[in-house]
Formats: sequence, structure tokens, C-alpha cells
Amino acid sequence: MWAQGYNPLGSAVASTAIASLPILVMLGALGVLRIRAHYAAMAGLTAALFVAIAVFGMPAGMAARAAAYGASFGMLNICWIILNVIFLYQMTIEKGQFAVLQDSISGLTRDRRLQLLLIAFCFGAFFEGAAGGGTPVAVSGALLIGLGFSPLSASALSLIANTAPVAFGGLGTPIFTLQGVTGMDLMALSGMVGRQLPFFSLLVPFWLVWAFAGFRGMIEVWPAILVAGGVFATCQFLVSNFHGPWLVDIVAGLASTGALALFLRAWKPRRIWQEEAGGAPSAAPAPLDRATAWRAWLPWIILTAVVFLWGIPPVKRLLDGISLIQVHVPGLHGLVQRVPPVVAQPTGEPAVFNFNWLSVAGSGVFIAAIIGGLAMGYRPGEMVVMYGRTMKLVRFSLLTIVCMLGLGFVTRYSGTDATLGLAFAQTGVLYPFFGTLLGWLGTALTGTDAASNALFGSLQRITAQQVGLNPLLMAAANSSGGVMGKMIDAQSIVVATTATRWYGHEGDILRYVFVHSLALAALVGVLVMLQAYVPPFTYLVSVSW
Repeated sequence: MWAQGYNPLGSAVASTAIASLPILVMLGALGVLRIRAHYAAMAGLTAALFVAIAVFGMPAGMAARAAAYGASFGMLNICWIILNVIFLYQMTIEKGQFAVLQDSISGLTRDRRLQLLLIAFCFGAFFEGAAGGGTPVAVSGALLIGLGFSPLSASALSLIANTAPVAFGGLGTPIFTLQGVTGMDLMALSGMVGRQLPFFSLLVPFWLVWAFAGFRGMIEVWPAILVAGGVFATCQFLVSNFHGPWLVDIVAGLASTGALALFLRAWKPRRIWQEEAGGAPSAAPAPLDRATAWRAWLPWIILTAVVFLWGIPPVKRLLDGISLIQVHVPGLHGLVQRVPPVVAQPTGEPAVFNFNWLSVAGSGVFIAAIIGGLAMGYRPGEMVVMYGRTMKLVRFSLLTIVCMLGLGFVTRYSGTDATLGLAFAQTGVLYPFFGTLLGWLGTALTGTDAASNALFGSLQRITAQQVGLNPLLMAAANSSGGVMGKMIDAQSIVVATTATRWYGHEGDILRYVFVHSLALAALVGVLVMLQAYVPPFTYLVSVSW
């Protein structure tokens, strides 16, 4: 048994500074030195191992096992999804179906701003709800660049759009994780997050179009933005509060997509925005017959149906019963002890790798890709060749994700994450604001809102009790703040560059989205401050339907 220590240098300031070193190394390598993402991630992982072993005193064997555990988790839960989505994408390109799909979207509107709303915000939210794990960024980025968006715009704007739905992604996985680490009621957590994020679900589409087209360009299409954001926010609030976290994004994504498509039949902007700097002109699509359009959409309809089926709880339990193998990581499981003040009493950290090879979302995507490939006329041998090409295409991206998850798990088991969290907890009356930023930092560090909730959810509950706040508010704030960190985590950026084939430009994307990420996270913090102290916002915390 090894007990974590959160102030190894005897100075809270110095210990916090050294705990932040892996994050600074990775983000500095990406954003300042412009080093390739896989090298930056390896540098960050190396720094995390050094800090854990040399400064925080974690046994080297435990640190290595934590890194391997994180890498394995990333390979199964994230890399497996990305590899298979890109595989399907490559097959549709090879058969010319992807170009037809783009033309069918252009047929709804040739205005780039509205295409951005439809694809990145509405359609992307559905994929976030059904699969998560980078799927919406991969699909949205690929669609946008195929429509003529520049690689930077396609990548960065997909990341900005993929914020509002993240807390309920993967059929509510972050909320389930939050419930598991806090012990709070699932419906209460779902409802509280659902009373925070709808404000931003309404704001983000305005922010998204403003980031792309400027204030004037955004104002010209504000009715369409209001329809998309308003329908999404309303559905997000209603489903999260009265049904639960499972179908929030799926319902909201489908409803906003349908509402916007219907609205565009009756309303057109006065000026059609067709070009952007660095992108290709928007050409008028050729007329499509229904059969041709149907064949182009069929692979993605199959993907949607299979991923949705894979996420239904009874189906997932059935597949788990067939395939789930639980591996207690030797030399790590239960042997790392979290201690007060991070937890109420010393607690052994579990390290259980769920090798659910069939029920994991990536396996559903793989099966959908095989069915889609056969529907497009591919022979098995041709798909094997295409799969090999895809693996070569994304090899560095997958390496980056593996290193990133290794880094995140080392920080968790070494206690450096808790050191950073305790620093935020010293902010007293301002804790609602800085606690929200802690969720943002957790997602930026680990790559997922669920992992941020696993890292800091319990700490948020305990700290809220210590400073006299409602624990439900701060637990939810961790998830709501975390969604804004999604756009700057390395794995999401790598997914974007892979989908758009803009390799080596991860630093450019990080610089583009960083200010947006921090500004939106700060606004979430302001909302949480209002909900903590200022009526009538405080009513949103105490309400019970």
C-alpha cells in the first residue's frame, strides 16, 4: 500500500507548481514550440512519470503500471472508435459516396454558416450522445473539409461546436461516472447539469458562427441560430430533468437538426456566405436523385443505428455478459491510497480494466463499418486492404492518444491531480468559479468529461461541504465546466487533425481554440457563482420536480 501525499515539497505553492509541470510541458510543446502532437504527448507523459516518482514519491513500478493502464484504456475506449470511424470515412471517399453526401447537405443550404450549424452543432451533438470518444469531431471535421472549409476552420470549429453536448455524451457516461464517485442521486445530478448547460447550448451556436464569420456574419443568420440553439437547449433541459442522462444529446441533436432543416425551407439569409480565407469556393451541388442520395447516406445511417443500439442499456448489459473480462491491474489495484482532505477517510484507488471487447462503442462502429462497406459494394479482401491503409494513416494520432491517457492516469494515481484540486479549493467564497475551472482543467488534462468527473467529482463534493456550498451544485459544475475543456485536450485535437488530414498542425488548432475554451469556461464559472449566491439563480439549485 502506498499513500498519496499532496504537499511533497512542504510548500503548497511549490507543490502545485511542480504538479502542473506535465500539463505545461505538453501544452507548451504543442502551442508554443509547435512540436508534433505525438512527441508533445510523449514529453508530457515523461514529465508526469518524473514528477510522480521523483517528487511525489510514487514507486516506479506503480507509476509504470498506471501509465500502461491509461494507455490500455485509451486504446480500447478511444483509439478503437477513431480507427473504425476513419475506416468507414475512407471507404466512403474511395467509392465517391462522401462527395455525394456533401452535395446533399449543400442542397439544404449553400451558406457556410448554416452548413456549420447543421453539421458541427446539430449533427455532431447526435454523434456525441450516441458514441462520444471523438466520433463527432471526426465526422464533423471530415464533412466540413469536404464541403470546402479550410483545414483550420474544419478542425477548430468542430471542437468549439462539440462542447454543449459533452456532459451527456456516450449515453450519459460522464453523469454515470459522477454518480459513481460522489454517491449522489443520478437523477439529481442529471437535472442539475441540465439546469446549467442549456444556457450555453443556446450561446454556443451563436459563439460558433461568430468565431467563423464575425459578428456581422453571425447577426445575418441569427434566426436560424436561435432555432438550432433554442430547440437543443429546450430538449436538453427537459430530457435531463424529467427522463435522465441517457438520451439527452440524441433527442436534442435530432430535434435541432430537424427543426433547422424545416426552418431553412421557409427562411433564407439575405446574403449567402460561400467562401472563406483558406477554403475552397462553395460550388452549387449537382441535382441528386433520391436513390443516389440514399446510397450516400446509407453507411452513416447504418453507423447511427448500430451505435445507438450499442448504447441501449439492456443491449450493453447483454454484450457485457458475453464479452466482459475484468482485469485487476496487478501491483496497482487497491494499493494506491487517497487520503484526507481529498477523501473523508483513506480509500484504496481501484484499478480495474474492463476488457469489454464486444460491448465497447468502437466494436459497434467496426461492425457498422463492415456492414456499410458491404452495402457500398466492397469485397472482404478490399476492406482488409483499406483497413491497413487506415491504420497507417492514423498511427501517430493513436500514439498521441495512448500517451495522453497514460499521462492522465499517472496524474490520477500519483495524486498530482489532487494537489491541483486542493489549490483551487483555497479560493474560499470564489470556489464556485474556480471549482468550475477545475472541471475544465480535468477534461483538458484527461481528454474526457467522464475522466474529469472521476478525478475531481469526489473532491468537489467534499470541498463544497467544507466551504458551505451545496455539494450537488459543485459536483454538477465539475461536469459543466469540463465540457469547455474538451476543445483543448490533446486527443480531441488529434482526432480533428486526423479526420481533416491536417497532420502536424495541432499547435495551430490549440492556439485557435484556447481563448474560446477559457472564455466559455469562465462564463460557466460565473453562472455557477450566480447559482451559489444570487436569487433567483439559487432556485435552480434547490428545485425538485
